[in-house]
Amino acid sequence: MSPSETIGEKIKEIRTSKNITLKQLSESTGLSTGLLSQLERGISSIAIDSLENISSALGITLSSFFADQPSDSNEPIIYSFDHKYSQIAPKIFQTILSHDPASFKMLPRLTQLMPQTSSKEEEIEMYSHDGEEFIYVLEGTITLLLDDRKQVLNPGDCVQFKSFVNHNWINDTNKVVKLLTVNTPSPLYQNSTKESVPLL
Repeated sequence: MSPSETIGEKIKEIRTSKNITLKQLSESTGLSTGLLSQLERGISSIAIDSLENISSALGITLSSFFADQPSDSNEPIIYSFDHKYSQIAPKIFQTILSHDPASFKMLPRLTQLMPQTSSKEEEIEMYSHDGEEFIYVLEGTITLLLDDRKQVLNPGDCVQFKSFVNHNWINDTNKVVKLLTVNTPSPLYQNSTKESVPLL
């Protein structure tokens, strides 16, 4: 898999190479075909624990989706000039804010959502999973879909919620959105008991 591929493109490539249909992947992961289709096309993001279910169903490791994740280091500080963004969807970039994410139970990230270029609207699929999450808007305006609510968050706004609540987000503006997100528990955390987490 090429490092330049997005997660959705990698999923589609592996799925089709193994002759697995979207319906079959949906049945084995418990995720709707609509959400999986939007993920492969880069329209929607997905929780990391759901991504872990997908990787298991496809017979690959979760870490294969994060080839560019930070390497282990004794240095706890990540300076701004060291941020390395990975493209996880055509319009979503993220950087993990830890040199050693395997050692911590929470997963802090900076996420950048590019503007939507298509005027054609498609209903965004919601999802839920175990854990908790916190979102702080640094730049731009984001539309947060949280259960039966649709709320607009501006710079300085934040939200914390249980991840079992149906949710998703979208940047339907013409400007870049930059978010600080913290999720717990983290699937990258390595201990004797496997835990899973959210990624919007």
